[in-house]
Amino acid sequence: MADNHECTLDKIISLCKRRGFVYQASEIYGGQAGAWDYGPLGVDFKRNIQNAWWHYMTQLHDDVVGLDSAIFQHHTTWKASGHVDHFSDPMVDCLECQARHRADKLIEDWCAANNFTPEKPADTMNHEEMKEFIDSHIDCPTCHSKNRKYTAVREFNLMFKTYQGPIADESHLIYLRPETCQGIFTDFKSIVQSNRLKVPFGVAQVGKSFRNEIIFKNFIFRTCEFEQMEMEYFCKPGTEDETFERWRKERWSFYLKYGIAEKNLKWHHHDKLAHYAKDAYDITYNFPIGFEEVEGIHSRTDFDLSQHMEYSKKDLQYIDQDDGNKKYVPYVVETSAGLNRNFLMFLCEAYEEQNVGTDGKDDYRTVLHLDPRLAPITVAVLPLMKKDGLAEKAKEIQHLLKEDFVTDYDTSGSVGKRYRRQDEVGTPFCVTVDYETLGEGDGALKDTVTIRYRDSMEQERVALKDLVAKIRDGIKNYKPVLKA
Repeated sequence: MADNHECTLDKIISLCKRRGFVYQASEIYGGQAGAWDYGPLGVDFKRNIQNAWWHYMTQLHDDVVGLDSAIFQHHTTWKASGHVDHFSDPMVDCLECQARHRADKLIEDWCAANNFTPEKPADTMNHEEMKEFIDSHIDCPTCHSKNRKYTAVREFNLMFKTYQGPIADESHLIYLRPETCQGIFTDFKSIVQSNRLKVPFGVAQVGKSFRNEIIFKNFIFRTCEFEQMEMEYFCKPGTEDETFERWRKERWSFYLKYGIAEKNLKWHHHDKLAHYAKDAYDITYNFPIGFEEVEGIHSRTDFDLSQHMEYSKKDLQYIDQDDGNKKYVPYVVETSAGLNRNFLMFLCEAYEEQNVGTDGKDDYRTVLHLDPRLAPITVAVLPLMKKDGLAEKAKEIQHLLKEDFVTDYDTSGSVGKRYRRQDEVGTPFCVTVDYETLGEGDGALKDTVTIRYRDSMEQERVALKDLVAKIRDGIKNYKPVLKA
């Protein structure tokens, strides 16, 4: 029997809506499939994850610079990259209910649910093999028909098409980008020349991408618009294997640094490689729906730059001044993480329904054990009462903290209930302002406040003059909570 207090996707979805992390897009009109809005807490949480990634990839690496390329690229970009001809998924329709399924995922989900190991992985099957397997084993998961009447498997291109300008014809065709990295490749020469960069170096980018998925499911895990955190690392041919292993280790370390338990991470090696790849691994996380990809690390060879050279007729070779002005097309190692999937992963990892009861009595609190650098609110300031000057003093303290931290101010309900609300959104520090702060009583505790720590629920009396430094120290020396 499932534990009533385990983390489930339904609980995460409920928390996200209730506390302002994520809302269904266009909900007043019945919602828009595959689209979600990030609320007041969600937008800060997402930005903090992005900032942590950017800090790790660029500030901590002298050989990585940044870029923000356009969503709309020249349509030939996508012909050169292979997306026009190759960027598709296998699709099959149920003839009973007309439900549309992604064929390889249909097989993978059925095998996982039935603990069945096929002769070959779904992503290595051709269309005829997929059709034969589906016809032989899988009832439609939508209408549950046992007739197993399906169309032939065919390819479905995932790019959104539109037209630029007033005329909707092929000469004005343009695509919403399905990935962010192509702008890095088309700007390669400009980046090298303007910044006097030498190979090896990387270019990092965060931005929106768009894919016309066959199906949308599992909340924000698979959506039609999403944000990628990508880095393309250019290296000398012959050094790509060493570079590939370096970035595999780097990216794995990033997740451990920000509190993901190593037991919840797993490598997945690609048996079937993309048309551009020499090697590829995914970092997968143990979501409530099972292990799924959060980031891919790919050895892309010189495919992208060579393709853009061919289609643009521009020379994108690198002149290696440290090797006798030798010219070559650099090889590329890519790290590509989904920001939205990272968002969901960090929520699932941090979520706990913790029994804090005493004397044998159950008392569960919902808490997000988020790294303070990721938490949407860093400090909540709570006056013990709204009267007797406490509220005014609390506002003064909040104003003091605002320059350094994202703060919240809450006066509704008892302090205990306010603590629980802050626990639920992952606020690591609560500052309580009481009568001693004002100097009442013997006056010994004047200009001091109580800091309450989210994870341990311990409290500490701190002088106001030391408050900012104390919180900074708590952030810098934070130790991730590893749940049982």
